[in-house]
Amino acid sequence: MTGTGRARTVVVTGGTDGIGRALAEGLLERGDRAVVVGRSAHKGRLFLERAARPGAGGRAFFVQADLGLLAENRRVTAGLLRDFPVIDALVLCARHYRSDRAETAEGIEETFAHFYLSRHLLGHGLAPALLRAERPVVVNVAGPGAGLDLVHWDDMEFRHGYHGGAALGQGGKLNDLLGVSSTERYGGAGLRYVLIHPGATRTSISGQYDEPTLRHIEEMQRTAKPITEALAPIVAALDSPPPRPLSAFVEGRELDVHSADFDRAAARRLHEHTEEFLKGR
Repeated sequence: MTGTGRARTVVVTGGTDGIGRALAEGLLERGDRAVVVGRSAHKGRLFLERAARPGAGGRAFFVQADLGLLAENRRVTAGLLRDFPVIDALVLCARHYRSDRAETAEGIEETFAHFYLSRHLLGHGLAPALLRAERPVVVNVAGPGAGLDLVHWDDMEFRHGYHGGAALGQGGKLNDLLGVSSTERYGGAGLRYVLIHPGATRTSISGQYDEPTLRHIEEMQRTAKPITEALAPIVAALDSPPPRPLSAFVEGRELDVHSADFDRAAARRLHEHTEEFLKGR
């Protein structure tokens, strides 16, 4: 990565592993501030130790949090707004696969909480700081473009018929709709929202896997692209946000965000459902 001429403040969730970590370290190399949010205190310390090299002092930050918990997302949001009144970019990378259904300590299905609700809370919660930036952008690394049939409107927490792949697929679709609703709220104020699926990448994938799924992941890793290739579209979105309020890319191929897969009515329905779900929690 090459420098852009001005130090930016970039928040990266899932920034202690894989694509998120490589991105954060690259941001530091080019002179930006990298604020990493992750679950592991140990990995956070390692990130800060690697960042403690000449020239990077004071630009690396780590926030420990379990983003599967609503309370933690709210704590993180409040702390970031306090410490960084201007945030140039938010990169949402945190993801965790579960072959078996599990609930968080707050009683919410983990994939729904971690992969979708966290991104909803952080994206909307940090909007005031993002909108103070010159060219604010949210990069949501999910899996755009699938059909709306992946959404289980009456059972988003998969209380019946849970499957890890189905829960993850639904999460990707919910993030598509999150991009649509976020654009409706903040696009007119200058925020750019970019949905990116970099493709299968040779990196650690956080999760709990049964044996068949683990074998499938290991097989995919043999032909997956290196992290450097997966980073390219994310870096491009940060350096030169697309002119359109909402964009979506799968392995460099741009999708039509005006298609039925990015339905505005479905996005509004999801936003209303989410806000109702979060009330009193």
